[in-house]
Amino acid sequence: MADLSVHVGALALRNPVMPASGCFAIEYSEALDFGRLGALVIKSVSPACRAGNPTPRVAETRGGMLNSIGIPSKGLAHYRRDVLPAYTGHGTPVVVSISADTVDEFAQAVAEMSLPEVAVIEANISCPNLEADGMAFAMTPETTYQVVSAIRRRTRHPFWAKLTPNASQIAAVAKAAEEAGADALVMGNTVLGMAIDVRTRKPRLGNVMGGLSGPAIKPIALRMVHQCHRAVRIPIVGCGGIASAEDAIEFMLAGASAVQVGTASFLDPGAMQKIIDGLATYCEDTGVERLRELTGAVELDRHLSDRWLRFAQQSG
Repeated sequence: MADLSVHVGALALRNPVMPASGCFAIEYSEALDFGRLGALVIKSVSPACRAGNPTPRVAETRGGMLNSIGIPSKGLAHYRRDVLPAYTGHGTPVVVSISADTVDEFAQAVAEMSLPEVAVIEANISCPNLEADGMAFAMTPETTYQVVSAIRRRTRHPFWAKLTPNASQIAAVAKAAEEAGADALVMGNTVLGMAIDVRTRKPRLGNVMGGLSGPAIKPIALRMVHQCHRAVRIPIVGCGGIASAEDAIEFMLAGASAVQVGTASFLDPGAMQKIIDGLATYCEDTGVERLRELTGAVELDRHLSDRWLRFAQQSG
C-alpha cells in the first residue's frame, strides 16, 4: 500500500487532503470520517465581532460560485469556548484560520490562539487591511512582510500565510512571507469577481463583488502554486478548484505539499474522502510508493522553464 503521508514544515499529516477555511463545519462529520483527513481547517475567526456582508451572499456561476460572506464572527473568546472544542477530539491536526483588520489585531489574535490543542494557525492575510484602504495585506510584498513579521514576533506557534490570487507580484509576495517568518504558504484564495442579474439589472451579490471559487479558477491557482514553489523553500498548501484526486495530484506536481478542498465539498460533502481514496488508487496504478515525492515533480523543458522563470520574476 502506498504511503500517503506528507509533511508541511514540522507538521506530519496522514495524507495531504484538508478542507479550505470557510468550506467546512462540524456537520460534515455526518458525511466524513474526520479521522481520515489530513487536517481540519476551521472557518476564519476575527477578534472583532461582526455580522458579515449583506445578503445575498452566494451566487452560482458557470464553472464555480461567487461568495461575499464577510467572515461573520462572535470574537475569539466565543470561538475558543463554543467552536474549537468540537474539532479537537478526532486525532487529526486542527488548523485555526485567523482574519483581522490591522497588523496589530492580527498579531494579537494569533498570539491569543496559539493554544496547545491547535496544531497550526492559518493567517488569512488575503483579507482586507483597513490601514491600507481595504486592500488585502497580501497584495504587495511590503504589506505582506509587515503583517507576517508582526505575527512572527508574537508567537512561536507554527503558522501558514494564506495569500491572495489577486496579487500581481505573487512570487515576490510569497518570498516576503517566507523572509518574514511564515512556516508555510496557502496559495491561495478566491479570485475577485462579479455577476449581474440581467432581468433586475442588479448585482447578484449584496456586496456587489465577491470571491470566485471552483473549477473556473483552478488553472490560475495551479500556475500560482508553481510560481511560489519556484520562489520559496517553505512548503505550499495548494487551493483553488480542487475536486478530484487528479486535481490534487496536479497541484502536488506543481509544488504543493498538501491541498485544501473548498467548493467541491458544497456539491458533495464526501468529496475529500473520495479524493483520498483516489490518491491511493493513483499510487497503486502508477507505482508511486510515497505520495510526497510528487511535490514539485512536474517535468519541464529546461530551456522553456528558465525562460518562463525569468518572465515570472520580471512580471511579479
